[in-house]
Amino acid sequence: MGNGMVFKPSEETPLTALAFAEVLIEAGVPPGVFNVVLGEGDVGAALCSHRDVHKVSFTGSAATGRKVAEAAGLNLKKVTLEMGGKSPLIVFEDADLENAVSAAMIGNWYSCGEVCSNGTRVFVHKKMKEQFLESLLARTSMLRIGDPLDMETHIGPLVSAAHRDKVTGFVERAASDGAEVVSCDNHAEYLRGIKSSERKGHLAGGFFVSPTIITGASDDMEIAKEEVFGPVMTILEFESTDEVISRANATPYGLAAGIFTNDLRRAHRASAALDAGTVWVNNYNLTPVEVPWGGFKASGIGFENGPEAMMQWTRPKTVYIEMGDVDSPYN
Repeated sequence: MGNGMVFKPSEETPLTALAFAEVLIEAGVPPGVFNVVLGEGDVGAALCSHRDVHKVSFTGSAATGRKVAEAAGLNLKKVTLEMGGKSPLIVFEDADLENAVSAAMIGNWYSCGEVCSNGTRVFVHKKMKEQFLESLLARTSMLRIGDPLDMETHIGPLVSAAHRDKVTGFVERAASDGAEVVSCDNHAEYLRGIKSSERKGHLAGGFFVSPTIITGASDDMEIAKEEVFGPVMTILEFESTDEVISRANATPYGLAAGIFTNDLRRAHRASAALDAGTVWVNNYNLTPVEVPWGGFKASGIGFENGPEAMMQWTRPKTVYIEMGDVDSPYN
């Protein structure tokens, strides 16, 4: 069982795909089994519509995913789509405070926020909000932004200047909409060399965006609805379980969700009610390969990982062999 694969990475990130191909060849994978094709969107479109390609798997934005599905549908190919998200992370009043803050930081600052499953809508119970923000600001202010190849770095640059401008545009519009913006580049007095005014040498032109915390936003604001894909966390206050579940589900996306509570009955009820492909309880962004990964609604079609992924990448075939006589009513 197996398939030859053509991997077309984003035009912004070609080098890791080439390095991975080199590793596979060095490990003994036969030439031609794993292939890398570089290029922009037209290359991906050609692959999606080509008759010799029988399966398409895409990871990226919902807008591009719809185009991929449309192109693949011309030849009725099997499609797996892992698209965007605006995932909720819910912190109930009985949660372990520091663990919840750790999860919020992992679910927003990791990989500069460029993770589709990130819990960018952090719903914090009214009784916990002040303590949560205090701890979050203190711990975020101790992070180091810098060279991603430096082991002391916590936050590296975004993938491109265009994406940096897109992320900062979301933040600027959130402020214009009336939300309070706390950029830890300006808020903290000392951030271990991450202030933009202090970046020198090869870091001076980097596409850095400091961890940014948004408070005072409403659910109907752009910052609380659209995927930012950068280190921007929106804190939203809630009071009841029914209220927060309704608000958490009020999104076209359904990739992931997180719950922090010490009440297992509430955790089970909330997990069942959340419209998301993966729900973490008292943790966040864990994706072991043994379990299926996929989204609901506009977050995707199909699953990666786990036994379910085998069905996404294979097709059943029935062969019936008879060695005796045919039992026929037509003598």
